Amino acid sequence: MSKKVQMPALSPTMEEGTLAKWLVKEGDTVSSGDLLAEIETDKATMEFEAVDEGKIAKILISEGSEGVKVGTVIAIIAEEGEDLAEAAQNDAAAPKADAKPKAEAAASAAPAADPAPAAKADAAPAQQDGKRVKASPLARRIAERSGIDLASLKGSGPNGRVVKADLEGAEKGAPRAAQATAPAAAAPTPVAPATAQDFGIPHEVVKLSGMRKTIARRLTESKQQVPHIYLTVDVQLDKLLKLRSELNAGLAGRGVKLSVNDLLIKALGVALVQVPECNVQFAGDQMLQFKRADISVAVSIPGGLITPIVTEADSKSVSAISTAMKDLASRAKDGKLAPQEYQGGTASLSNMGMFGIKQFEAVINPPQGMIMAIGAGEKRPFVVDDALQIATVMSATGSFDHRAIDGADGARLMQAFRELVENPLGMLA
Repeated sequence: MSKKVQMPALSPTMEEGTLAKWLVKEGDTVSSGDLLAEIETDKATMEFEAVDEGKIAKILISEGSEGVKVGTVIAIIAEEGEDLAEAAQNDAAAPKADAKPKAEAAASAAPAADPAPAAKADAAPAQQDGKRVKASPLARRIAERSGIDLASLKGSGPNGRVVKADLEGAEKGAPRAAQATAPAAAAPTPVAPATAQDFGIPHEVVKLSGMRKTIARRLTESKQQVPHIYLTVDVQLDKLLKLRSELNAGLAGRGVKLSVNDLLIKALGVALVQVPECNVQFAGDQMLQFKRADISVAVSIPGGLITPIVTEADSKSVSAISTAMKDLASRAKDGKLAPQEYQGGTASLSNMGMFGIKQFEAVINPPQGMIMAIGAGEKRPFVVDDALQIATVMSATGSFDHRAIDGADGARLMQAFRELVENPLGMLA
C-alpha cells in the first residue's frame, strides 16, 4: 500500500514552510533515513529524511512552493512491487491552495474572493466585506477555540492585522458572521497614505522572506505587549582587553582565539546568576526564574537576524564559549541550525560595536525578560582612581521587561555586569 509523505513540523512552533528543494525525483528508490527534500522554515533550511522505503510515485508539491501547511501531503511513496501509476492515484491528493511557487507568490497577493466555498479548517470567520480577515495564526486558533468572531475585532497589528492581544477581553461565544437586522451605512473607505511609489520614484518590490515576516511580527508584538525599561552604564574595558590578549597567547596552541564578545557573553551569564531576579520570564499569572543562564546571541545573516544560544554561559569556560559561538555563527549563516539551537534562551546579547555604534536600545526577544545591547569600545576621558585619564570605554544598555523585572533589580544586574567586565578575573574563578 502506498504511503503519504506529509510536510513535517521541524520545530515546535512551525505551522508552515517552504519546500525549497527536492533531493529525489519521481521513480527514485528511497530507504528510511534517505534525504528527501530541503525545507525552509522562518529561521533555517533543514533536511527532511524519509521514514518509509519504496519508490517515489508522485511529487505533489513542487520546488519553491511557499506557505505549505504542516501535515500537507507533499509526495506519495509506492511500496515494493506496487504499480507507480496506481500509487500516484492514491486518494491523498494534497490541498495545494496554501502552497505557492515563488514565481506566483506576488500575483497571489492581490485581493480576490476565495475560490473555495468551504472555510479552511484552521480559520475563524474568513470573510469581511468580501475580504479575508487579517489575523495571525495564533489569533485564529484562539478565536476558534474561544468562539470569538474575528470580524468583530479591530486589529492592532501591522496593516490592521488581528493579533493575540486584540482577543484579550473579547467576548467569548460571540456569534459569528451575525446578520445585521437593517442595512448598515457604508463605512468610509480609508485612504492609504501616499508613498514614494505613488510619486513615480524608481524602485523595486522586494518580497518578504519567511524570516523577515517573523522578525516583523515578533518585534512588533514585543513593543506592543512588553513594557520596556532601559538602563545604561559606561564600562571600562582596559583590564578585559589585557586579559583577552594574555588568554589568547596561552590558547594559541589549541587554535582558540577569544573575541571581546565571547568574554561579554560570559560576563552576562555570570551576572544573571548573581542577580537571579533578572534571569526570569513573565508568564501571565506566574513568573519563571531560571537556575542557569542560556544566552541568545544576535547574529546577522543574509535576509535577517537569528539568535543562536550559548547554553550554560555562566558555567562554561570562555574557550568553550568561543568554540561554541564560532560553530553556531557559521551554521547560522548557512541556515543549518537545529530549532533547539536558536529557540529558547533565558536572555539575549546584541553587539553592534563592530559597526562603530556607540549606544543603542535593543528590543526584547519574547518571552525572554531582558537583552543587553553592547556599543563600541572607544578611547574616552575617564576618571580612574580619582584622576582623569584616557581609557577604553563602552556603553552597555539593558532592556528589561518591566512586568517581571523592577528597575532596581535591573540596575543591580547592570552593576554586576560592569564589575565583572572591569575586573574580569572574577568571572573566570
